[in-house]
Amino acid sequence: MVDEVLGGRRIVVPPGVPGHWLPTTVTAVTDENLTAEQVAAFDGVVTAAAVAVAETGTVVLDAAPDQGRGVITLLPDVHICVLRTDQVVACVPDAIARLDPHRPLTWISGPSATSDIELNRVEGVHGPRHLHVVIVPRGQLVPGA
Repeated sequence: MVDEVLGGRRIVVPPGVPGHWLPTTVTAVTDENLTAEQVAAFDGVVTAAAVAVAETGTVVLDAAPDQGRGVITLLPDVHICVLRTDQVVACVPDAIARLDPHRPLTWISGPSATSDIELNRVEGVHGPRHLHVVIVPRGQLVPGA
């Protein structure tokens, strides 16, 4: 999946993302306090997530080492989020029960989009234009394929 979407491109990854998640066809740079301008220059980002909500199609990031700082998920054009099946819960209250309210939380329910006063839809204004969620069985390695 990562290779199909981001192959041949430059991506940013948080420090906790395992190297085996990434195909050799991408140039990955680990975020070590990159500036917003540096992050915006990348084509995409690959992260994990804390939990996902089936009812709303929402993924929640809590800035853990495999999810990184919020800025890296908001500026690149493509976000690929990797989840295990045991991280998917039925509804928002179930997700809240799993989260630490003292951690910074980012709730993502699809690619960024907004509309102007004439209802013209614009994507990518406040986040990535494309969001891809990869769900893998617990314990299965996520190949870079």
